[in-house]
Amino acid sequence: MESKRSETLPVDSVQLGNKQWWTDNTMSYDWHNEINSSRFSQQWFDSIDAKFIDSARLYGTNQQPFDRIIPFDKIAGAEVLEIGCGMGLHTELMARAGAKVTSLDLSPTSVEATTARLKLKGLSARVLEGDAESIPMPPGSFDFVWSWGVIHHSSRTARVVREIARVSRPAAECRVMVYNRDGAWAQSIFVRDFLLKGQFLKRSFEETLYHSSDGFSARFYIREQFEDLFRGFYRDVASEIMGQESDAIPLPRQLRKFAVRLLSDDYLRKAQARRGSFIFLTASNPLT
Repeated sequence: MESKRSETLPVDSVQLGNKQWWTDNTMSYDWHNEINSSRFSQQWFDSIDAKFIDSARLYGTNQQPFDRIIPFDKIAGAEVLEIGCGMGLHTELMARAGAKVTSLDLSPTSVEATTARLKLKGLSARVLEGDAESIPMPPGSFDFVWSWGVIHHSSRTARVVREIARVSRPAAECRVMVYNRDGAWAQSIFVRDFLLKGQFLKRSFEETLYHSSDGFSARFYIREQFEDLFRGFYRDVASEIMGQESDAIPLPRQLRKFAVRLLSDDYLRKAQARRGSFIFLTASNPLT
């Protein structure tokens, strides 16, 4: 999907654009319109979850979905904040693990979806519409903060990081994913759009990334740059590269489906960790 962001818009207008875009476009992982079930039905959630879980198999799962990256064993009974709940799978999984989850999302569609999911599954969590640039919670409210693929869409990502640190307790940890500027996806945009389609004649590579990603606005970060952003608010910061099959095998879909059968999971896991399109960061011991 093509971003509609104009780099000359005021930041408040960018946030309004972000809200409208994600209200109109659900993050369902149904890239090829293959799901025929009614939206927000049990069958619909099952279908989108299967796609999301499969896309994360190289980086996210050992025994159960996302157990490599979400510390389910540590969050039982903990106050957990999720920034950007989307369609609610991570909210569900953390609630199932016994966490007291508060999910915050800019989009009323995401709030509706996550609320419907929890009702269908017989689970409870607090699901709120709100902007992570101004989290509506007092300081020191949470033991753990989770955000998957969200804060790089904000007009002021540093403000979100400051807010995460503000609402974190002294021993809290946060885990956050953003787009990797050095990953396979960004590199494909550089070749396909910036060079071959001649975008370099009209805009910078950064602007080309904005216009070629999902969402109304999106930043791509260099790993060291993103770590430094968090070091202004946390004592302990570390990150790693993660990605999907499309990162491990950067070929057109049909060719990739053939190639993946010829390669071992060990190779695919190592390849996604080298050129994955995600930066996954863990930070603890907030300075505030």
